[in-house]
Amino acid sequence: MPDQNQLRDALIAIDGRGYKAYKDLRGSYQFSDFSLYMDHVQGDPFAAPSRLRVEVAQDQAGYPPHTHANASHSNALGTYLAGQFDRNCRQLQARRGSGKSGLIEIDTPAQEILQRTCIQVGDLRVEARFAVGLPAQGRRVLGRQAAALLCDDIPAIVEAALHYAQNDADEIDRYVQIAEDADFLRAQLAPRGLVAFVAEDSILPRRSGVDDRPLAEGAIPFETPDSLHVEFTLPNAGPVSGMGIPHGVTLIVGGGFHGKSTLLAALERGVYNHIPGDGRELVVCDPTAVKIRAEDGRRVESVDISPFIDNLPHGRDTRHFRTDNASGSTSQPTNIIEALAAGAQTLLIDEDTAATNFMIRDHRMQLLVAKDREPITPFIDRVRALYEHLGVSTVLVVGGSGDYFDVADTVVAMDKYIPQEATGRAKTIAAEHPTQRQRESDETFSLPLPRIPLPQSLDPSRGRREVNVKTRGLRTVLFGEETVDLSAVEQLVDASQTRALCAAMLYAREHYVDGKRSLREILDLTMRDIAKHGLDVLDRRLVGDHALFRHFELAAALNRLRSLQVADER
Repeated sequence: MPDQNQLRDALIAIDGRGYKAYKDLRGSYQFSDFSLYMDHVQGDPFAAPSRLRVEVAQDQAGYPPHTHANASHSNALGTYLAGQFDRNCRQLQARRGSGKSGLIEIDTPAQEILQRTCIQVGDLRVEARFAVGLPAQGRRVLGRQAAALLCDDIPAIVEAALHYAQNDADEIDRYVQIAEDADFLRAQLAPRGLVAFVAEDSILPRRSGVDDRPLAEGAIPFETPDSLHVEFTLPNAGPVSGMGIPHGVTLIVGGGFHGKSTLLAALERGVYNHIPGDGRELVVCDPTAVKIRAEDGRRVESVDISPFIDNLPHGRDTRHFRTDNASGSTSQPTNIIEALAAGAQTLLIDEDTAATNFMIRDHRMQLLVAKDREPITPFIDRVRALYEHLGVSTVLVVGGSGDYFDVADTVVAMDKYIPQEATGRAKTIAAEHPTQRQRESDETFSLPLPRIPLPQSLDPSRGRREVNVKTRGLRTVLFGEETVDLSAVEQLVDASQTRALCAAMLYAREHYVDGKRSLREILDLTMRDIAKHGLDVLDRRLVGDHALFRHFELAAALNRLRSLQVADER
């Protein structure tokens, strides 16, 4: 393997040549305390940056075993190191020529701790994957600047960011311990009869809708109502107390701008761990919880929405419902059924993003429009069956419909961001002021039948390209000729998740979509492979910008593929 000095000499030797001269440098190089791999070299200074890796032997890096003893620890350590690597890149990199020349960047975590490909820590080595813009002037190689970047800047970044002795050991322990405590809490929810837990003094408000960091000033620490107070003893933090949300049907009520949606948003992000200082470190939710909303315009392919919608005009079959342009009232039940089929045990719903005519039909409307003329069975009349027959809990933000008091097990009232239990008062109001509305369904609720995707409907080709899959930001996947809109999949929180999810769609298509396996089987097998082999199983190129998603988000992407067809079981 060539060494650092040979790489420097080779870079100086190609100074002034055409940019494609960089291609000859693809390969591996041995530095004093790490190995450098140039896996992909860009062909143009304006093209996507080159992909590089460094490997530091663990006896050089020096991370104690406890910092990467399990997945929880290693994901937390990887998140910390990615942040350190990024900070050092920003400090050292300088503009060196045209296009992306001089760029050094790594996939940077935000508030969530996720399994990522950019940093991998094991017993034998620490690996970092990052992008570099190789310097050029116009389309001419700037060899001396490249030598400074690769042979001076990168060793300095590796030394500062990837060696345990150069990092803050206490901060690393904070990351590791917080992740371990959150995972412990999440595992204790079901045995304690809870769907979620919010620790005392948590900071839930965010800076803005586009800034997920905690509100810098004026945030009110979370307080726990006495009646919902629960305690846990965590492996690292020891005793912790807070609000437990029990199984069943829970309403979050209160006036506008008093924190209802803020609490629900914290719960939906509670399926992930959070970095120290986020404010939601000990806010955890059932890992199978899925946020449900209306989604005008989405395509639906053969979904059984008959528990909610039946008796459509012209005899349309809602047991195998299909549409290219769903309404709010058909998309929301579709999202519920698809979540149930994927294994969701908790539904999170905010009336602000729900279809009103799906959520409730009040007494006056029942009088005006008879049930035999209304295909929709509103959610209020099915939410208890979901829990009683399937064990599926619901946490629902309600600000305008007191009719839900009749079906709730728990009512939490938000007042100036302070929660109070209001179950007794809500039940008293319901008894003293009956709604007179008639329940519109007493039927049981059963799980939907499996759906079997057809291989030919998942076509990743486009034009002359056999495979054309890519992403645009957080919410869009391009799969062959199709564009998958994920704007309503709110628990997808990182663009790196979307990139990995895109690769997983292709992986599932190539390995498991055979016209015989159900969608749930395909999801389970794909996620099993990721759990066994890591995210690298999805892409042989050793990319550094993938992060782990849940199988619910993969299901959402496949279900929203407009070309999707499933076997007709009729």
